[in-house]
Amino acid sequence: MPKKVTRQVPPGYKPRRLDIALHGMGIFPSRSQAKHAIEEGRVKLSGAEVKPGNIVGSGDRIEVFLPDPRPAAPQPENIPLDIIYEDKDILVIDKPAGTVVHPGAGNMTGTLVNAVLFHCHDLSGIGGVLRPGVVHRLDKDTSGVLIMAKNDVAHNSITKQFQDRSVEKIYLAIVLGRMPEPEGKIEKPIGRHPVRRTKMHGSTPNGRLAVTQWKELEVFPGASLLELNLLTGRTHQIRVHLSEAGRPVVGDKLYGTKKRLKTIPDMAVRAALIDIKRQALHAHKLAVEHPTTGERMTFTSPLPDDMRRAVEALRYAASKT
Repeated sequence: MPKKVTRQVPPGYKPRRLDIALHGMGIFPSRSQAKHAIEEGRVKLSGAEVKPGNIVGSGDRIEVFLPDPRPAAPQPENIPLDIIYEDKDILVIDKPAGTVVHPGAGNMTGTLVNAVLFHCHDLSGIGGVLRPGVVHRLDKDTSGVLIMAKNDVAHNSITKQFQDRSVEKIYLAIVLGRMPEPEGKIEKPIGRHPVRRTKMHGSTPNGRLAVTQWKELEVFPGASLLELNLLTGRTHQIRVHLSEAGRPVVGDKLYGTKKRLKTIPDMAVRAALIDIKRQALHAHKLAVEHPTTGERMTFTSPLPDDMRRAVEALRYAASKT
């Protein structure tokens, strides 16, 4: 049976096209998929048939009929991997920015899981049909250390460590501006945004506690390089915490830096930051206990080229002041 999803458009909602609204609310991962569903007659607006260009406003009721999901097992693909460490239980990868971790809507091929299946031929099945071996994720445009389980024993062990918060997760980020102190902690709940379902938010009633420690590594004119320790693991945690602290991650299109970049007076600094085409966030270090030996193991990844070039440009700009 198709699943029916109903959304009541909240007060104060800025009127916009229906296909844009469906995408913005997170019902469909892209505007084109929303448009296709409307054209198939699977969307109604306040009970009436609609077209993609119909305007949605406050008080409207949107009904969407989603077809039953048809998960298909991901296929192995010969995609190069940057392997940090591997044994019979675990595989540790230096994930490049721009790579999705596992298949999902709009990304059924070209993911890290597709590449790992080609490399390993088999993975832990606990993660489900589309997420074999996956014990944690990095956002598509976040680079760095990611660990995968090659069997169910390893999967259970590492998953429990993430749940117990015994895994050390250290990130590096280039942010706009400077934090109020050289180091500190943000403790603020994070939950799904009430309207834009692809975003997370710090002021929602369904939020769960999120804790991020920060430390300044370098400070430049208009920007900073931070080391961040995640004491919890909420979706988009670093990006939300820093954005709502007024120090957004450079290049983060979802949580917004574009307008702020235009206010930086130093043209060299501005150019260096604009040159980063994704959020400047890197999973630098991951420390876990090995699922079989119990040995504490630490894996690291150096700053990727795009962030390294930006830091070098920022250092040069700082030296000229």
